[in-house]
Amino acid sequence: IVVAMNPASFTREQEYLVPGGVLFYADDIKQAITRTDIITYPMPVKKLIKDADVAPNLRDYVANMVYVGVVGQMLGISQEELYAALDFHFKGKKKAIDSNFAVVKAAAEWTAGNLQKVDAYHVEPMSGMTDGYIMADGNTSAALGALFGGLQFSGWYPITPASSLAESLNEYLPTLRKDPQTGKNTCMVVQAEDELAAIGMTIGAGWAGLRAMTSTSGPGLSLMSEYLGLAYYAEVPCVVWDVQRVGPSTGLPTRTQQGDLTQVYFNGHGDTQFVMLIPSSVNECFEFGWRALDIAERLQTPVMVMSDLDLGMNQWMTKKFEYPTQPMDRGKVLWEEDIEALVKENKEWGRYLDVDGDGIPYRTLAGNKNPRSSYFTRGTGHDEFGRYSEEADVWERVLDRIARKIDNSTQYLPAPIIEGSGDNEIGIIVIGSAEPAVIEARDQMKVRG
Repeated sequence: IVVAMNPASFTREQEYLVPGGVLFYADDIKQAITRTDIITYPMPVKKLIKDADVAPNLRDYVANMVYVGVVGQMLGISQEELYAALDFHFKGKKKAIDSNFAVVKAAAEWTAGNLQKVDAYHVEPMSGMTDGYIMADGNTSAALGALFGGLQFSGWYPITPASSLAESLNEYLPTLRKDPQTGKNTCMVVQAEDELAAIGMTIGAGWAGLRAMTSTSGPGLSLMSEYLGLAYYAEVPCVVWDVQRVGPSTGLPTRTQQGDLTQVYFNGHGDTQFVMLIPSSVNECFEFGWRALDIAERLQTPVMVMSDLDLGMNQWMTKKFEYPTQPMDRGKVLWEEDIEALVKENKEWGRYLDVDGDGIPYRTLAGNKNPRSSYFTRGTGHDEFGRYSEEADVWERVLDRIARKIDNSTQYLPAPIIEGSGDNEIGIIVIGSAEPAVIEARDQMKVRG
């Protein structure tokens, strides 16, 4: 089924249809119908908008509801379901809901009296769960995973296709993260004035000991690069969800791509390499929602989760999410008595000392009352105690330790899924939302020999 709204792409959109497919189009489109093997339904969009009970200044804003009303009527979608969808989208704003629904209803009534259905397509309602499966999108799944993983702060700035991740946090906070004693939310979501403020707030929250994340897409990520370099060098845990879209520059905001991988791995200037998680399903979006927070705090570093528009915004059928049973991993955090024990054993404590030989230092959090707990957090050159330094050997020693920490991070990361006997001459590496298509192509090649 194709709903054609744009004359410029009308001919091309017909080519997408399989024989027997259905084309809905506005009757004022003058381009010719080039296919004889498809079913076509013209719609008087402008007339229906003009006749609808909608204020003249709002007609352009609700014109797309004509298509909803016509297609919904032809597919057998009930008016109640369409109204519920508007109610969900507009969050109970009655004026907006009623204005849009008036057009939907008028278009449906016109369709019932003027279009004869000759196609076989029909939509039947589902219960919401089929044999243990649910429908979900990646952004909502990521938000739920983060909330179950103890997320305490998210600073964000609106950008397609990542905005719905933060919006999902706001939607589920009252249900999942409300303190029963105070009635207040146990997670704060802040819409910042821009991407720089969003990542700055997120890093500040991570420094203070909160589980913190932000969500963005390519252009926003470019703006965040300098701050991410600070978090990498100062070793502040946080999570960044990059819901990728087509670049460069503004690019194609409503199209999917996996073009940020190299940019993200070496994000920022200087000697950096970032931990990356790349989900290929909405179930993994949920899992990485909580797991990324664990990894960030364990390694004391930004963790980049590389989703994309196709995975993040589209609805997918998936198995029910599993609540994480393992306890949260807060990493190497020292409290008052811990510092004294560490000093007694090692004679000293410094924020960036590699006590255990794994490249991961111990950290203290704001509010620790032990006088030894304080240190300078800086993006300038520093030694193992947080003191400013321009010495070459100190700079090399600190950067080498951080690199070793990242190199050893694989023990905390989800393992790759490897399939095959090992006897094949050709291997395929697939990441992200391309996995289902690649798996299907592989299976078809198996059948063909």
